[in-house]
Amino acid sequence: MTAPGTAQTALRRAVETLRAAGVEDAPRDARLLLARAMGVAVDRLSLHLHDPLSEAAAAALWPLVAARAARQPMAQILGERLFWGHRFEVTQDTLDPRPDTETLVETALSRPFFNILDLGTGTGCILISCLLAMPGARGLGTDRSAAALQVARRNADRLGVGARVRLAQGDWWQAVSGRFDLIVSNPPYIAADEMAGLAPEVRDWEPHFALTPGGDGLQAYRILARGAGARLTAGGRLLFEIGPTQGSAVVALLQAAGLVNIRVIADIDGRPRVVAAEKPQMDSDCAAT
Repeated sequence: MTAPGTAQTALRRAVETLRAAGVEDAPRDARLLLARAMGVAVDRLSLHLHDPLSEAAAAALWPLVAARAARQPMAQILGERLFWGHRFEVTQDTLDPRPDTETLVETALSRPFFNILDLGTGTGCILISCLLAMPGARGLGTDRSAAALQVARRNADRLGVGARVRLAQGDWWQAVSGRFDLIVSNPPYIAADEMAGLAPEVRDWEPHFALTPGGDGLQAYRILARGAGARLTAGGRLLFEIGPTQGSAVVALLQAAGLVNIRVIADIDGRPRVVAAEKPQMDSDCAAT
C-alpha cells in the first residue's frame, strides 16, 4: 500500500473530493491539478505518483481542488484552454473556448480571406486562430468588455499575430468601420429560460452577457443580420455559431437581410453549429479598411 504523504495519496483524495462535488470527470481534473501543483507535465505525472508530495506542492494543490469542487471551470483555474492547437489565456471575463467552436474556425478557413472581423471576440480564440492559419490576413476584434479585450490582446501578442490584430471596445457594430470579406461571431444565444439548466461551471462562472441576450436567445442575431450587409464586401462571408435548435430562425433572419448561399453546418457530433451566408456579388463593391 502506498505510504501516506505521496502524490498518489493526494491524487486519491483529490478525486474523492471532486466526485463528492459532482465534477463529471474527477480523475482527469484531479490529475491536471496535481500536475500543476507539482510542476510536472501531466503526461509525466504517473512517473511521480510514488514520490512524497512536498509541502509546497500540497499548499498549491488543495486551493486548486477547492476551486474545482466549487465548480469553477478548469480553464479558469489553470488559466488557459487549448483551442485549434493553440493555448489561449482564459479568465472569468471571457467565455471558455469550446471544441464545438472549432467548427466555426474550420468553416472560416475553407476559403481565403484578407480582412476578418470578429464580433464579441472574448479571448480572441476565433480571430487569432484564423489569422494564424492565414498569414496574409488582418483582423479586427470587438467586444463590449474592456477586460476581455485585454485578454485578447495578450493572446494575440503571445501567439505572434499582435501586429495583424486591431481590437476595439463596443457593442456589436458600434466600434466597426470599413468592410470585411469575412465576418465571424459566436454571440450570446442561450434563451433566458435555459440558463437555469446550464452546468454550474457555465452558469455560475462565465460572464452572463456573453452567454445570453435574454428572451428567446436570438436578439444578437437580429442585430448582426441587419448590419452585416453594410460591413461585408461583395461576395463576403458571414459565419455565426448557433445553438442546436436555432438554425431555421437564424437562416430566416439572414434571408430577410438579403444574404445568399445560406447553409447550416454541423459540428463533429452532428449537431447544427454554424450558419454561413454571403453577400451577393456586386461589381461596384470593393474592400475597405
